[in-house]
Formats: sequence, C-alpha cells, structure tokens
Amino acid sequence: MSISTQGIGTVGRTVVTRYRVTTVMAVMCAAAPLYFGLSFLLAPESSPAGFGITPWPTGNADGYFVVKGVRDIAVAAVTFLVLALGHRRLLGWIVLINAAIPFGDALAVVTHGGTVTTALTVHISAMVFVVLTAALLLTEHPART
Repeated sequence: MSISTQGIGTVGRTVVTRYRVTTVMAVMCAAAPLYFGLSFLLAPESSPAGFGITPWPTGNADGYFVVKGVRDIAVAAVTFLVLALGHRRLLGWIVLINAAIPFGDALAVVTHGGTVTTALTVHISAMVFVVLTAALLLTEHPART
C-alpha cells in the first residue's frame, strides 16, 4: 500500500509532502523520549531541571529516574519499530496513546509544587504536538492507483 504524497511546498529542489512532514514529526515523537530516557539514566543530576517539580527526589526516591528513563526508552523503541515497519495507521494510534504521557506529566507538575506555566509550556505543548502528529498519521490516505 502506498501513501499519497501530494506536495505541500518545496525546499530547494526537494518537494515537501505531507508524508515526509508527518514522518519527521513521528521521528521527533520517538527521538524526544529516547533523549529524555537516556538523560534520566545517564545524567540524573541534571535531567530533572526542566521537568518542573522542585525539590526533586533524593535518596531512595531517586529510583524514579530509572523508572522514567526506562519508560521513555520503551516508548521510543516501540514508536521507532512501528515507523520502521511502515505501519503508519498503527503508528498513529500508538502516538495518540502516547499523548497520555505528557498529559500525566503536566498533572504531576501542577499537583506537586510545579507551576502551571511549566506544565503548559513543557508538557501540554508536547502533548499537542504528539496529538497533531497522531491526527496526521491517522488521516493519511492511500494513493489512488
């Protein structure tokens, strides 16, 4: 099955298609949690600064970093796998379900001492991007032959 690649613009000599834009957005939906997950596992002392909750857990509570890191890496792995397999409709559903993660993160921020500004600018903006990506993936139409 091929996907419609109707052009939406050009950059230099490259035709920019909805398919390409959506693919880049899907890669970003996987790359971001991969980056965050690796950061929480490999540099836990600096990673929480932008999350929005202070003070950050210490002692045994910093085991949260491992949980968050592994969760984010697993989300990225599933997203990259389905993208690589070319199952774009399934990818759309997975990305849509993954939008619950930044929503939950935003709730955690506002209910645990963080600011609404951080919840909106960091987590809700990420959720909007993820939902938009899912919507684009779910509304792609096969090319007519």
